[in-house]
Amino acid sequence: MDETAVLEIARDATWMLLLIAAPLLIVGTVAGVVIALLQALTTLQETTLTFVPKIIAMLVAMVLFLPFMTTSLIEFTQRLFDRIVVGG
Repeated sequence: MDETAVLEIARDATWMLLLIAAPLLIVGTVAGVVIALLQALTTLQETTLTFVPKIIAMLVAMVLFLPFMTTSLIEFTQRLFDRIVVGG
């Protein structure tokens, strides 16, 4: 296996990592911004108010996006195994 193949595998793995993590990160960010706006508007500064809704939103997003994330990871793993069988 030459360095081009290694770099291509690393690039694909990085892209897959971003693709799998993006839905949860986006939902967490949006929930955080909405909660911060609500806190600023109502002057509520309770610390648990920031964490609990974000955790709930991310759990719901995980349930919704889990089939997509699993399918993507399985396809990536199969492509990687196929490359191993072929020899790089």
